[in-house]
Amino acid sequence: MVSVGYFLSSEEHGPRELVEQAKKAEQAGFERLWISDHFHPWTGEQGNSPFVWSVIGALSQAVSLPITTAVTCPTVRIHPAIIAQAAATAAVQCEGRFVLGVGSGEALNEHILGDPWPPGSRRLEMLEEAVEVIRKLHTGEQVTHYGKHYTVEQARIYTLPEQPVPIYVSAFGPKTARRIAKIADGFATVMPDGELVHSYREAGGRGPIQGGFKVCWADSAEQARETAHRLWASDLLPGSLGRILPTPRDFEQAVPVVTEEQVAGQIPCGPDADAHAQAVRQFADAGFDEVYVSQIGPEQDKFFDAWSSKVLPQLTG
Repeated sequence: MVSVGYFLSSEEHGPRELVEQAKKAEQAGFERLWISDHFHPWTGEQGNSPFVWSVIGALSQAVSLPITTAVTCPTVRIHPAIIAQAAATAAVQCEGRFVLGVGSGEALNEHILGDPWPPGSRRLEMLEEAVEVIRKLHTGEQVTHYGKHYTVEQARIYTLPEQPVPIYVSAFGPKTARRIAKIADGFATVMPDGELVHSYREAGGRGPIQGGFKVCWADSAEQARETAHRLWASDLLPGSLGRILPTPRDFEQAVPVVTEEQVAGQIPCGPDADAHAQAVRQFADAGFDEVYVSQIGPEQDKFFDAWSSKVLPQLTG
């Protein structure tokens, strides 16, 4: 049976709230954690964006659950050598229960230092080299690297876990899933898409398949739909808008094209435990090993109570 974890939303909640949610997730029976890594929220309504590495340090002392970043972009805003050090420290703090999830990022977070936002093919090329740099540094050896995109001179990481940090890579299409299979220790995405899983595996992809999705548990479906639409209509923007819009204000101007009905069609909304459980089963049926769920909005206690008593028991037999 698929392992079910909780997805901590750094866009909606501050660092203290995220730590409290992680504690409640562990108490409710969730088996692991995802945490998003952003400089900006998608919209001002979401309202937060704490520095993920500080939060991970706090989580390591508050819970015993495995933690994966979903996902860190190690290519533009932060040099991969710095991500290598951060991930190594996180793995030591978590006593090996840490996975570095990486992806090619969005302009929303990566443009902030004035760097140009490269096209998709170049971003993937940068990601591949970034993963190479991180793996070299996780050997504990002194590294000098003169690559196409990154330079590292006489760098060595001294605080390392007993085993190199696993690196899982995200993808949103079959072509990309096949391409990243050669560099990944695992695969992550946010769609219960069996074709993506097949493409990754067919290309030799190893390790667990992780997936994540959002729900909005509330006393009524109407209340949940309004909350989900207000906070996360940005998830349903068409085409490449989610990767190229540079500021939360730009997303706020774009989200009116997404209707409340569209959001409700993609996100389980309301107090129907069976609908929430079925969303997890869709990932399991598509071949996923781990599934992470994020509760939208302030009703965190109601969510954890409901999932602990009504949803997770359906999934664990």
